[in-house]
Amino acid sequence: MGDQFRIALVQFNPHVGDITGNAAFMLKTLRDYQDRADLVVFPELALTGYSPEDMMQAPAFRHACNNALTSLIAATQSLKCAAIIPAPTPQGAIETYNSAYVVRDGEIIEVIHKHHLPNYRVFDERRIFIPGPLHQPCVTINGFRIGLVICEDFWFPDVIGDRAQQGADLIISVNASPLEDDKFGRRLMTAETRVHETGLPLLYLNNTGGQDEVVFDGASFVLDGTGRIVARASAFRDDVLLVTLKRDEDRVVAQQGDVAPYPARDELLYTAACTALRDYVDKNGFPGVLIGLSGGIDSALSAAIAVDALGASRVNAVMMPSPFTSQDSRDDAETVAHALNIDYRIISINDVMAAYEKTIPDLCNLAHENMQSRARGTILMSLSNISGDMVLTTGNKSEIAVGYATLYGDMCGGYNAIKDLYKADVYALARYRNTIAPVIPDRVLTRAPSAELREGQADQDSLPPYDVLDRILRGLVELNRAPDDLIKAGEDAVTVHKIVNLLRLSEYKRRQAAPGVKLGSRAFGRDWRMPITNKFKG
Repeated sequence: MGDQFRIALVQFNPHVGDITGNAAFMLKTLRDYQDRADLVVFPELALTGYSPEDMMQAPAFRHACNNALTSLIAATQSLKCAAIIPAPTPQGAIETYNSAYVVRDGEIIEVIHKHHLPNYRVFDERRIFIPGPLHQPCVTINGFRIGLVICEDFWFPDVIGDRAQQGADLIISVNASPLEDDKFGRRLMTAETRVHETGLPLLYLNNTGGQDEVVFDGASFVLDGTGRIVARASAFRDDVLLVTLKRDEDRVVAQQGDVAPYPARDELLYTAACTALRDYVDKNGFPGVLIGLSGGIDSALSAAIAVDALGASRVNAVMMPSPFTSQDSRDDAETVAHALNIDYRIISINDVMAAYEKTIPDLCNLAHENMQSRARGTILMSLSNISGDMVLTTGNKSEIAVGYATLYGDMCGGYNAIKDLYKADVYALARYRNTIAPVIPDRVLTRAPSAELREGQADQDSLPPYDVLDRILRGLVELNRAPDDLIKAGEDAVTVHKIVNLLRLSEYKRRQAAPGVKLGSRAFGRDWRMPITNKFKG
């Protein structure tokens, strides 16, 4: 029995479905760290990426997983270290466990299966996995007994309690835990609770990177037996956290290591949006992005995120003025483009509008406004067809919630980096970005928002002030509060009922919206599954 145990927690960004590539990365990492660690640990479902979703039901996918896992385990025969390799375990033709393989010298020491399967918000693991038993064995490596748990099992006392009762010396939790506002604080509080329940050091490993509508923030950490953070990996990037544990009489002590800072809220959300967009574009093979730059706050912030995610050379902006576009908007769009050093062109929609007006003589009011947005959407999608660049759409959460967006117009696009940001958050992140380097003009931050689809138009002609709108929407969407509760809390009844109705009626638009990264506690998309045909208003 040794008195020292060295563990490498490998925080990385797997590519969902790239089984061969993920396995190759893990094998290279094992070779690189075999002299520095007794055990190398990878995040939840590192072999497939999280989440494989319904690919897990395809026989070819399951076969590819088995082949890659078998080869990877065999390759450990020549290594000096043990490894924890999270991967699925098929059971028969359909059923599958979400598992973690503990391997050494080309042999499987133990396989641990996830017990609690999350089936809420963005998670639907019960669709593709079956639960493992509560009681599963600890694993002994170098004389240290490891209580291994997988992600959701960390949030409940029963699984970790079971490992502690078996005499575990430490707990390792492998995770694919998506970011949401204040998620790290809740993780840390839960980890402290588990430590106080067991008195055991806890090693929490998360993955990084964007995957469609979620983004993983990394920030893996280690708590000692008192609940104190003794090590933390960087947020939003690949990192390896080297942990040393030593025996001190009858207990195991986690040694002090590096504690990377965790970003404050505005930096956190901004970096998350950049990370999610970068991985969506790169993993799907787009050469770059194309954005309609209107001179307003939403497109300005989206352009800044795109540049910081991809580099200026991969971001192309188009200003598409109409007779209603103000000179301020023209000037501000150009200022943003020049400050970001991106390709910028101007394509007027005046002739397109004239053609629509001639073709449909009775175009007026809302139809005339939406026609302008659809003309712009057609131009962007045509340019996308020419270049291969993905159109980045720019609607914020406040607008998407109440349908203040035009289907097949400004909703055109492949991804939306600000989809889960309320208008107040858009302004906050724009101001944060300007602290790095001023790229968004003060006038964009201070003048009244307008779609500029008719003379003298302002958003608040149709909507309540954004501070009121956002407050009510947060109550309805994030907090699931009933309209009557909001009214009792002081909100205007007419305004609340108007927003409730707009939220309900706009569901069909949201079903057709581009995907976008989840940043808050409840995002439109997989996190919000409401029927389109729906009469309930309570």
